Amino acid sequence: MLEPLAAVFSVVVRTRNWMYDRKLLAVRAPRIPVLSVGNITVGGTGKTPISSWLATQLAARGASPVIVLRGYGDDEPLVHARLTPTIPVIANPDRLSAIDHAASAGADVAVLDDAFQHRRVARVGDVVLISADTPEVPVRLLPAGPYREPLRSLRRASLVIVTRKAAAPDRARTIAKRASAWAPNVPVAIVHLGLNALERADRAPELVSTLAGKRVMAIAGVGNAAAFGAQLAQAGAIVRLRAFPDHYPFAATDAASLARDLTPDEIPLCTLKDAVKLLPVWPREAPPIGYVSQAVFVEEGGVSIDALLDLLITSRLRQL
Repeated sequence: MLEPLAAVFSVVVRTRNWMYDRKLLAVRAPRIPVLSVGNITVGGTGKTPISSWLATQLAARGASPVIVLRGYGDDEPLVHARLTPTIPVIANPDRLSAIDHAASAGADVAVLDDAFQHRRVARVGDVVLISADTPEVPVRLLPAGPYREPLRSLRRASLVIVTRKAAAPDRARTIAKRASAWAPNVPVAIVHLGLNALERADRAPELVSTLAGKRVMAIAGVGNAAAFGAQLAQAGAIVRLRAFPDHYPFAATDAASLARDLTPDEIPLCTLKDAVKLLPVWPREAPPIGYVSQAVFVEEGGVSIDALLDLLITSRLRQL
């Protein structure tokens, strides 16, 4: 039933890209080099942890990065602030203005979170993420399917990163081969987004392995909640998943309802993306809620990632 709307959306996307490719739509060059991180599907690929990680890698190379995002959902800027507390984060729909403002404040390179389709800003590199944890679905554009653009758009990327959370390495390699088939001239890397330390207010950080054999209520309002539950299960936890829509705005009533639903031996856990909203409203009388974030582990294609980051640094030095 949604195919006619998807056909209209396809015409709009193709026309817009055609106009940008032929410079019929203006592309503005910001004052500092830009690295874009995005995807061609809706949600669940790990843009936030990858964007933060790339910004930290640029900082480790001597740059002064800023993370710029449109600010869809109040959680994203807060998550970036937790992941990279020393790197400025700006949420502004006018990303060109945000980059120029950051440059005036001392930033010399910008990482754009969720900007592959935001072609108005010129960039040095485009990183496109593909999730190996997403179930196989036909390639249909919005609203009939999850795709923002056709697969051929991967040819516009500088680097494709296949992310995996609970998916097996072989599954990630299969996705990487498919990406290379669609964009043979674009390098492909594989990154494992593994669970970081378990954080709970009533104790010091713990290894996720301490959850082995324990019952967990996994609360997730993210693009792929099932992957979060599967990660906890792989750590040995006995998981009961409570999934919510992506960017779900948890209120005090939601937190109270979840706390009441806990069994006496369950540990409430959520993603970092949900923790920034749940922690302030979690009932004090309930068992403390914990969270885990995603740590980045490069498994394949690290040379290609380094090459792109070095290109950003070279571009930065040219502008100094």
